[in-house]
Amino acid sequence: MVTLTLLRAFHRVAEAGGVTAAARAAAVSQPTLSAQIRALEAASGASLFNRRGRRISLTPLGQSLFAITARLFAAEGEARALLAGGDGGGGGFLRLAADSPVHVMGALAALRRRDDGVGFSLRTGNSAEVVRTILDFEADLGVTARQTSDPRLHCRALREDRLVLFVPRADPWAGRGEVRLAELATRDLVLRERGSVTREVFETRLGEAGVRPRRLVEVETREAVREAVAAGFGVGVVFAAELGADADLHALAVADADLAVTEYLVCLEERRRQPLLRRFLELAAAAAGS
Repeated sequence: MVTLTLLRAFHRVAEAGGVTAAARAAAVSQPTLSAQIRALEAASGASLFNRRGRRISLTPLGQSLFAITARLFAAEGEARALLAGGDGGGGGFLRLAADSPVHVMGALAALRRRDDGVGFSLRTGNSAEVVRTILDFEADLGVTARQTSDPRLHCRALREDRLVLFVPRADPWAGRGEVRLAELATRDLVLRERGSVTREVFETRLGEAGVRPRRLVEVETREAVREAVAAGFGVGVVFAAELGADADLHALAVADADLAVTEYLVCLEERRRQPLLRRFLELAAAAAGS
């Protein structure tokens, strides 16, 4: 028999990404959670998790069930907060997806200062992947540089950043503060995969200026971009906040292109009043205002 207790156990494990983490967050024993998951799978007659040693992942059925339990327990939290007349403070677990961790850490730090009982997980990917995780209930909130008009999503501006170029300290351009787009016609350019807003924005500006780099080097992650640039494969493109202070790399502004990019906070429209999400949205709005 499928009960609310078994569904809650499943949701905790799916949300935390494992039985150990779920047991710790819920202050229950691992054997209890494991037994409840087995009971739920027995009741449904199908597996909800793929198990590979200590690693687990959701099966297709588990993914579909998680989308339902996410709505179920989000609504329960909203109902409790409404009846209690409070803001739902006092802990919780927030799953975030971001196209760049640096753009969400300030708001996360503010949330932890306000309520240090909050736990969170953070996954990264390009902007298209971030939106997908929200729509598939794999994350509660996303940070992305791609604004969306999808009516299923609530979208608000979080902060503005700017794209910059960067080169190794030994590069001939390392002594300069800025370059012009036309100069990239003589250089190799290192960019992330398609689906990355960094790439889309920069390629758009190159097209508007009629500039084609000598060669395009495509890699899949921002870490790989840094490594490729450091190894001398070309000029990289990155958000200014991501580059930070790196003794081995030198940032260059682009003098003749508008490379400002707004980062947006997105969540499902139906879930934005869930207490923990609402608290995070309020803190993010305050940070953006300041």
